[in-house]
Amino acid sequence: MDFTFTEEQTMLQDATRRFIGKEASFEQRRQAQKTPVGYSKPVWQGFADLGLLALLVPEDDGGLGGTAMDSMLVMEAIGEGLVIEPYLASAVLATRTLCLLGNAEQRARFLPGLIGGTAIAAFAHDEATSRFERLNIATSATPTAGGYILNGHKSVVQHGASADVLLITARMPDQRLAVFALPKSTAGLRILPYTTVDGIGAAELHLAQLDVPAGSLLDAQSDAEAALNQILDLGIAAVCAEAVGALDKLLAATIAYAKNRKQFGVVIGKFQALQHKMADMVLHIEQARSMSYLAAVSLEERDPSARAVALSSAKVVIGQACRFVGQQAVQLHGGMGVTDELDVSHYFKRLMAIELQFGSTDHHLEMVAQRLGS
Repeated sequence: MDFTFTEEQTMLQDATRRFIGKEASFEQRRQAQKTPVGYSKPVWQGFADLGLLALLVPEDDGGLGGTAMDSMLVMEAIGEGLVIEPYLASAVLATRTLCLLGNAEQRARFLPGLIGGTAIAAFAHDEATSRFERLNIATSATPTAGGYILNGHKSVVQHGASADVLLITARMPDQRLAVFALPKSTAGLRILPYTTVDGIGAAELHLAQLDVPAGSLLDAQSDAEAALNQILDLGIAAVCAEAVGALDKLLAATIAYAKNRKQFGVVIGKFQALQHKMADMVLHIEQARSMSYLAAVSLEERDPSARAVALSSAKVVIGQACRFVGQQAVQLHGGMGVTDELDVSHYFKRLMAIELQFGSTDHHLEMVAQRLGS
């Protein structure tokens, strides 16, 4: 496969890197985490000004009509910068959900705010009982005379507490899946916010006899299950790209430290055993990079089974790289590798979260084995 990027794609990634390097430094990240929303609104507006929030929106809906690969290049830069802004949650997952399932009126209502950076949306799909089974949804939607009654519990909804719009998946009485777009202020919706181990804001959503209007249901004529599979596949490819960016920065930080830290009067980078460890880190990262590109390209695969194998394979290789490179980086830094003051520990935490997001390494390894063995 040819993974050569176009001039426009290279410019897109370079522009994103420059902006993040200037406006979203590690110290600025610390300050943003202390705000009520858990991210920097000026940085988010900067993403909007760069057009990044419109990347996956079709031109007919006011977007840029970009490709999955365009989004992956942005996610790689986001991984390098350890960005906590809701790009994955809002600009990738939620925005793509609205594009695929929203009718014309719903797209016109929600997309301008998401594209312009004046609003964010959160994709509320995972449940505590799902156990990585992506369509194992227990949240129910019962039709009423004027709308629907929702009952259920959504877990670890990234940026769920700061989102203006929540996209909630539920199962209809006939077992079809559906997605509802609800304002955060919906009466009766309980939102319990917290910060995950990697520093990203999240929330638990409790829906008990939640009465919602009929218009909150995204286009009932669409195949929600097929669309959700596409969206979740896009999410896997996105975090794979983010991981590659974070892995690159972690390796660079480790090499720089090994060139300066002295032990027994010699810089530790000259010890052959440590050189072997860093060489192994490079191999894992290069394998992860190749699989990340494969994941992005496989999103265009029409055969669902072939696409699933490619994405699960990528998640396995990248999950293994996250664990190996992260652990080696912390070990080579010694005790300071786990301190809050050093960015290495924060990259490590994000990589460990990515290893579990959208299914763990073990889960995807089992998925590949099942599909190839059938």
